[in-house]
Amino acid sequence: MSNVLLFLTPFVLIGLYFLPTIVANYRKKKNYNAIMLVNIFLGWTFLGWVVALVWATTHDEEKK
Repeated sequence: MSNVLLFLTPFVLIGLYFLPTIVANYRKKKNYNAIMLVNIFLGWTFLGWVVALVWATTHDEEKK
């Protein structure tokens, strides 16, 4: 059992790290590329990761 957990842990951690990018892609965000770049380059700081996640979950305003 511990070998399975040892094998799966890196995949789970990578998935959590890229959660803002995954959410932005799922929600078809207009600024997907910007969110992805913030996640990649600033996600290692907790603040950068939170900013990217909040940005990915906010609603896009529609232009009139």
